[in-house]
Amino acid sequence: MIDVDKLEKLYYSIGEVADMLGVSKSLIRYWENEFDFLNPKKNRKGDRRFTKENIQQLLIIYELVKERGFTLEGAKHEIKTTRKRLITKQDVTTRLQHLRNGLEKLRVNYFGETK
Repeated sequence: MIDVDKLEKLYYSIGEVADMLGVSKSLIRYWENEFDFLNPKKNRKGDRRFTKENIQQLLIIYELVKERGFTLEGAKHEIKTTRKRLITKQDVTTRLQHLRNGLEKLRVNYFGETK
């Protein structure tokens, strides 16, 4: 899972975002056409520049379509009706992952063991 809070750059290329998500650039371009709220900035050459917010949006789309098996129409409806809840869920999941990683480090430092 991508930790959006740890992303350091202001903008990411479509190739970088595709690598983060493990999908093709063409799929990201397709999702951009299908989901109105996904609007990455474009430079003078027309290259897409994705912000942290855009990556967060893509994570929501990815979860619905790739992990939960929604159709695109189903994902659009789900996002429309529960967008705030989905963003909160994604944020909580990321925070829980941080907490787990911190606890694992403590366990290793204290007990000197790994799984």
